[in-house]
Amino acid sequence: MNNDVSLDLICFSHLRWNFVYQRPQHLMSRYPGRVFFIEEPVFADTADWINVHYAATENVRVITPRLDSAGQGSVEERLAKLIDNLVETESIKNYMLWYYSPMALKYSRHLDPELVIYDCMDELSAFKFAPPELLHLEKELFAKADVVFTGGNSLFNAKKKFHDNLFAFPSSIDKAHFVRARHGLADPPDQENIPHPRLGFYGVLDERLDVNLVDELARLRPDWQIVLIGPVVKIDPSSLPKHQNIHYLGPKSYDELPVYLSGWDIAIMPFAMNESTTFISPTKTPEYLCAGKQVISTPIADVVNDYAKEGLVYIGRNAGEFILAAKEILRPGNKGDWLQRVDSKLAHNSWNATWEQMYALMMSTLVKNQQGKKNIAEK
Repeated sequence: MNNDVSLDLICFSHLRWNFVYQRPQHLMSRYPGRVFFIEEPVFADTADWINVHYAATENVRVITPRLDSAGQGSVEERLAKLIDNLVETESIKNYMLWYYSPMALKYSRHLDPELVIYDCMDELSAFKFAPPELLHLEKELFAKADVVFTGGNSLFNAKKKFHDNLFAFPSSIDKAHFVRARHGLADPPDQENIPHPRLGFYGVLDERLDVNLVDELARLRPDWQIVLIGPVVKIDPSSLPKHQNIHYLGPKSYDELPVYLSGWDIAIMPFAMNESTTFISPTKTPEYLCAGKQVISTPIADVVNDYAKEGLVYIGRNAGEFILAAKEILRPGNKGDWLQRVDSKLAHNSWNATWEQMYALMMSTLVKNQQGKKNIAEK
């Protein structure tokens, strides 16, 4: 087996391709061969089948299993059968498996790949509604995986004892995409009438958002506008703070983000300090910086260690500290050489570079495995 693009890549993801464009989409779209991106199933009143459609990038086929809600047999058995049918109909002969969630092992452990990759982008067991068996399955996945990547340095330190071929790959950026925000793009209609100063955040609005901090910040500074962009997930929308100076603009596409970001005066990351944020490495940190926006964040470990210690991001532990930081940012002449230092920090940060390094590690591991099998066969 040659280490080239004759290998297909089957990716199991707990995130849907058309949800929020983030790490899985950036990486899978860069694979040089065929990618089969298998989402979690959708239940309906139809016979079991799989919906296959091409993503915007031609190499990625998005696979959505659709299961009859009244079907016979276990969900895992039916999913395994659908995947076997996919392998046959798409003539998938030599392939690698790439996991984002250990839960997919329940219907894929019977497959026989050339290589198994686990991209541990988050500590999923700490998220709201995490299945109780997730940690047990992750232990199994560590045993099966040939190479493991983590979504940040904190997660690397937490997982390195479980695997001897594990590497940290913190969030990267698409510079050409986000640097456009530095050039004063015209406000979209739903933002153009919001007064300044604007403090903005985009991302999933879930248990990782510190709603109390946002509420107090809005209450203490009614003259500042807080713009929140993104879908509300796993929390009751009625629990979100409501003030005249908080603006919920809903989900936006990846292509739209620089346009909104361009019109903000400050970018904020008001993450709650709880178990769901202990190991996160927010992709939005380098994106905000690339856009030329100064950032205030709660003390997320990877943000503190990777950015704040170099004076590139402000840290606020509460609304009062956010306000002090924002006043400093809004002070005329504040930036100094900050942007130059940001650009120096981000000079070698890109999804292309991240993918190239990951791919090199995958191929070197594949070659090592093949050599090991050859040596065993020759004995």
